[in-house]
Amino acid sequence: MTVEWKDMMLDKVAIGPVSARIYQGADYGKGPPIVLYLHGGAFQDQETNVDRPVAISLAKAGAIVAAVDYSSLSGNLFPKVLEVSFSVFTYLANKRAAGLGDRKSLLFVAGEEAGGNVAAGVALKARDQLPDALDGQVLISPLLDPFMGTSSIRKAEAIGMRQRWTEGWSHYLSGGGCHPYAAPCLCSRLSGVAPALIFTAEDDPLHDETIGYGARLKKAGVGVRQHVLPAGTGWPSIYGGKSGETPDWQEHVSRHFGSFLQDVSVQPQLH
Repeated sequence: MTVEWKDMMLDKVAIGPVSARIYQGADYGKGPPIVLYLHGGAFQDQETNVDRPVAISLAKAGAIVAAVDYSSLSGNLFPKVLEVSFSVFTYLANKRAAGLGDRKSLLFVAGEEAGGNVAAGVALKARDQLPDALDGQVLISPLLDPFMGTSSIRKAEAIGMRQRWTEGWSHYLSGGGCHPYAAPCLCSRLSGVAPALIFTAEDDPLHDETIGYGARLKKAGVGVRQHVLPAGTGWPSIYGGKSGETPDWQEHVSRHFGSFLQDVSVQPQLH
């Protein structure tokens, strides 16, 4: 499916106008799902209006994806990041018929790396403040553990990511402490959150904390679909590396997200 995009300003968000790049397939169907997409960047990325390969992959599955600039308003500091992201989520939940999807559209939150952390935080806050508004969360190699003590993350030194993540966590948490919304892997109450689609890869430095969080969600009774991609699928490219114009992981994300959409649509008990 060919994906088109346009830049727009979400000017009626309660916290203030938020810029977004909207991705959608050229032939998306009636009542398309809406995805709030939160970019990665180790809580340091300030880039706006750049292509987001993950967002494109989700749009290829038939969704309308709003890749929002949460960094400009928040300075990449907690709790401001979550305030901005949740404010956009609330706007999308209340305004589905105003240009993005319609009132029957399912609503998801998705994020990669640092954005995966924020997406998990939005899912927790949605459970607590807007029950049933969120239909699913998509966590793509989420950065969840500020202590970075896993075996797989220690290997990140080889690609220069461990120091970058250390600096990112220090910056992100300097604004307001280590609340469970800021570090979801430390949250002691995970039951009741929206079903999750989780991705990692065998050679992903965030493999262990991603798998661990998925296991804890399952133990809490949350519906989880977890996919570990083979080594060599280009997965490290989400950390800034290059692996060709169309890394293999993009096809995996699109296909498995499409299946996740079907599961959530036909199995209301997953909500």
